[in-house]
Amino acid sequence: MAEPLSRSQAEQLAVALKAVADPTRLQLLSMISASESGEACVCDLTAPLGLTQPTVSHHLKILVDAGLLVRDKRGKWSWYAIVPEGLEALRRLIP
Repeated sequence: MAEPLSRSQAEQLAVALKAVADPTRLQLLSMISASESGEACVCDLTAPLGLTQPTVSHHLKILVDAGLLVRDKRGKWSWYAIVPEGLEALRRLIP
């Protein structure tokens, strides 16, 4: 039997759930997860979504703040990769 969530765990999970409760952010996670290298540049994510770079960057920041993505700045562009542990916490909620 699983242990109940602590308050800290519940708060962290709530932030992650709020972050993924947006279709654009779900698409971003899916696109990054499906990339061959396991990462994606913000410059490669704007066109498929039909959104501007500032809008995509805003959504990516929310996912980083929620612990679902990590960001690596390379020159003028930022690259994003999935944090496996962050997604695993969400996967455990779905039977």
